[in-house]
Amino acid sequence: MAEAVAVTVEFYGVPRLRAGRAELALQAATVGEALRAVVSTCPRLGDLIGREGRLAGHYLLSLDGRRFVTELGQPLQKGDRLLVLSADSGG
Repeated sequence: MAEAVAVTVEFYGVPRLRAGRAELALQAATVGEALRAVVSTCPRLGDLIGREGRLAGHYLLSLDGRRFVTELGQPLQKGDRLLVLSADSGG
C-alpha cells in the first residue's frame, strides 16, 4: 500500500462554491483517497464520486494542471495539486 503524502486540492467554479473554499490541504496516497477526504471535509461535494466508484461525470479532475485523470487508483506524489472543475459549461 502506498504511503499518504501531502497534496493540495484546488476547487474551481461550481465545485469551489460547493466546497466553500478555494483549496484544501490533505494527506492521501491516491486520487481516490484524496477525493474521499474532500467529500468528508466538504459534504456539499458528496456527489464527487459516483455510485460505481469513479469520478462523477459532471466533474473533471486535473493533476497539476497538466493532464486530466479519471483513475482513482492513480498514486499521488508529495506536493501534487489536484484541480477539481465542473464539466458543465460555464463551470
